[in-house]
Amino acid sequence: MDLGIIQKITVYAIPLIFAITLHEAAHAFAARYFGDSTAYMLGRMTLNPLKHIDPIWTILVPVITLLFSPFVFGAAKPVPVNFDALRRPKQDMIWVAAAGPAANLLMMVGWAALGKLALMFPASDAVVFVLLVAKAGIFVNAILMVFNLFPLLPLDGGRILAGLLPARASYAFSRTEPYGMFILVGLILTGVMGAFLWPLVDFSMNAVYSLLSLR
Repeated sequence: MDLGIIQKITVYAIPLIFAITLHEAAHAFAARYFGDSTAYMLGRMTLNPLKHIDPIWTILVPVITLLFSPFVFGAAKPVPVNFDALRRPKQDMIWVAAAGPAANLLMMVGWAALGKLALMFPASDAVVFVLLVAKAGIFVNAILMVFNLFPLLPLDGGRILAGLLPARASYAFSRTEPYGMFILVGLILTGVMGAFLWPLVDFSMNAVYSLLSLR
């Protein structure tokens, strides 16, 4: 079903806000659980979207991608984490980093369940709208999950890799973080990120659809 720009914004707004808010909140909750209260003290351990919104990445970028591409993408303000304050910094960093993508995975399942529930009702405009929102939720969360799991600092996948590597290799890898965003932009512009992203996005979406027999 082809949607106009207003319809796209209406369908994608709620899933995107939930996706980025719960992703960042999950990092904050995990960080506090493992010993770092930085995000909690700064008011970021909350489900209030306003605390996580970034004017550019949460508002401008999603609108631009809706206008000029077939998908929507966005991000929130990163939750500040003092990894040295964690009880076991190297090991606990893995769980704190993984909490965000894990939240996106759970949301994919939640949106799929909502879509499955909607299919149990007689066809109507409301049911069609819920199905569109549910599928948008699955799509947005799949993109955010896979993108953030790319093994490059400062992405979550980079944090996980740094925690898994032996100490010397982890230290060497951590020194690439100041250049991470430049590398990321290069990977996006050269198509390398897309070659990594889209097959895994399709795989994760198909897995969730198959799990609940939703199409």
